[in-house]
Amino acid sequence: MARRLSSKRVSFDDWVMYDPFPMAVMDNHPTLDFCDGVIPKKYRRDASHRVFANRSLSLEKIKFFGFDMDYTLAVYKTPQYEALGFDLVVSRLVSIGYPQELLNFQYDPTFPIRGLLLDREYGNLLKVDSFGNILVCVHGFKFLSGPEIQELYPNKFIQITKETESRIFILNTLFNLPETYLIACLVDFFSNSEQYIPSKTGVRHGDLWMSWKSIHQDVRVAVDWVHDKGTFKQRTIEKPEEYVVKDPRLPTLLHRLRQAGRKVFLATNSDYKYTQAIMTYLFDFPHGPTFDSPHQPWLTYFDVVIVDARKPLFFGEGTILRQIDTETGALKLGTHIGPLQHGHVYSGGSCDVFCEMIGATGRDVLYVGDHIFGDILKSKKVGGWRTCLVVPELAQELHVWTDKRDHFTDLQALDLKLADLYKNLDSNSDIRPDISSIKKDIQHLVHDMDMAHGMMGSLFRSGSRQTFFANQVSRYADLYCSSFINLLYYPFSYFFRAAPMLMPHESTVSHSEVLHEDEILKTPVTSRQRAVSQTNGEVTPDKRPQMLRANTIGAPPNLRASTPTNITHGHDDDDEE
Repeated sequence: MARRLSSKRVSFDDWVMYDPFPMAVMDNHPTLDFCDGVIPKKYRRDASHRVFANRSLSLEKIKFFGFDMDYTLAVYKTPQYEALGFDLVVSRLVSIGYPQELLNFQYDPTFPIRGLLLDREYGNLLKVDSFGNILVCVHGFKFLSGPEIQELYPNKFIQITKETESRIFILNTLFNLPETYLIACLVDFFSNSEQYIPSKTGVRHGDLWMSWKSIHQDVRVAVDWVHDKGTFKQRTIEKPEEYVVKDPRLPTLLHRLRQAGRKVFLATNSDYKYTQAIMTYLFDFPHGPTFDSPHQPWLTYFDVVIVDARKPLFFGEGTILRQIDTETGALKLGTHIGPLQHGHVYSGGSCDVFCEMIGATGRDVLYVGDHIFGDILKSKKVGGWRTCLVVPELAQELHVWTDKRDHFTDLQALDLKLADLYKNLDSNSDIRPDISSIKKDIQHLVHDMDMAHGMMGSLFRSGSRQTFFANQVSRYADLYCSSFINLLYYPFSYFFRAAPMLMPHESTVSHSEVLHEDEILKTPVTSRQRAVSQTNGEVTPDKRPQMLRANTIGAPPNLRASTPTNITHGHDDDDEE
C-alpha cells in the first residue's frame, strides 16, 4: 500500500509518478504539486542503458574523454573470440610437447568468469570475497566440498598480499577467460589420466615432474606467444565480422562529445597495424555520425590517438613517446616533444607527459576501459583520472537479477520464517528452533540463482557475499556500465550521484522504526549532537562543571570547537566548486 505524503513540489526531471497519475498529465506538467498524493518514484533509464555510480561525478566537469579499444570500443563476440584464443593456445602447448589429447578440448563459455584467483601451488581456481574468504574452490572440473576446502585452506581463507604474489595469480580480464578454462582443463586432465600420478602441488609421470605452477607458466608463455607472435590478431582482422561487434552508434557518441566541446582520445595497448584494421572496421559505415552525413575516417573522431601504450606502465614511468607514420606504420625517429596533433597517431608515452601536452589536470579526464588493473586501478591511483569500467557481463547479471525475481521473493519469505521462529525468544529461553530445513531451502535457492549465471555463479556475488572482483569495481571505478555506448543516453551535463553504501544497521532498520528513549540513554555515549536553536541557529553549549584553575594560567584561545554551520562534510565532493 502506497504511503501518503504532505504537499511537496517535485520536478518531473527527477521523478515519475506511480499510477493513478496518468502519463499524459505528467507530459504537460514538467513540475507537479503533490498534495496528499502517492509517494513519487525516482526516474531511471532503462536498465540496459544505465551507467552506475560508485562515486558521484559531474560530466560537466569532464573535459577529456578517453577510451580503450579492446573489449571497450571493440566489443568481441563471445564465445567465438574466446574459442579462437583457446584453440590457438592449446595448439601452441601441443607444439611444445604437451599431450595431443588436449586438442579434443573445446571452449565452454559457461565455466569461467573474471575475477577468479589461481592458486598456483595447488592448481585450484578460487572465487573469494574481498577479504580472501573462499566462496568456491575448483580443482580441474571438480568443485571441492567445504571439508575439502578446509583441509587445504585453514578457515577457508587465503591471503591476497604482496607476499603471496608468487602463489596467487588474479584472472581479472576478459582476455583471461580462455586461459581460465584451459587451466581447469589441464589440471583435470593431468589429475585424472592414468599415466600421471597427481599430488597436491603437481603430477608425476615416470621421471618427469610437473608442478601446477610450472604448467601455468607454460600457459602464460603460450598465451603471450599467441597474442604477440601467433596468428590470433591476423585471424581476427581477416574476419572481423565473425569476431567484432560493429555498432552504428559509436560515431554518433564520439561526434556528440566533440560537438559539446570535449576532447576525445584513444589509448590502447594494441599496435598500430591491428588498431588501424579494427578501428577502420568499426567505423565502416556509408554514413557519418548521422545517417544523412557523409562517411568520415575513424581518425577524424579523435583529438589524440595513442597505440602501444603499454598500460599499466603508461601510468607510471611510461615509455618514449614517438609519432607513427600512418602511411607506412613505422615509428618516426626521436622523442616527440609536442604538441599532440589531431589526425596523428602516437606510440607509447606516459600519463604525466600526455596530460601536460593536452593540458589536463587529472580529475577532468574520464577514462573508459575494461581492464580493472591496467585501465581503471592505475589510471585512478596514479593519474588521478576519473574512471568508467566497462563490464559486458553486466547485461547477463541484470537479466538474472530481474528474471529470477521470484527467487528473491522466496528468499525474503524464508527470512521471515526464520525471524518468526526466534521472535519471542531471548537469552533466557531454552527452546532451540529447528532451522535446518529453512537453511537447506536458502542454500538451494542461492545455488539455483548462481547456476543461472554459469558454473562459477555471479561475477559480483555468491549468495549474500560480494566477490573480490565486486570489491575492486567499488573501490576503483567511479562509474561502471555494460557498454561504453550507454554514455549516449545521458546529457554531458549529467550529475551521477552515487547511491548510499548502507551497512546492515542501516539497510535492515526502517526509518519509520521508533527507538525507545530509555534504551538510548542506557548506552555509554548518549548523544554527540549539540542542541541548535531553531530560531537563530546558535549552538547551545553543554552545561559542564567549571574546573578550578590557578589565576596565573591564561585561558586557551578556544575552549572547544565550534559546530559547523556551513557544509564541511563532503560526500558528493565532485559537486563542490
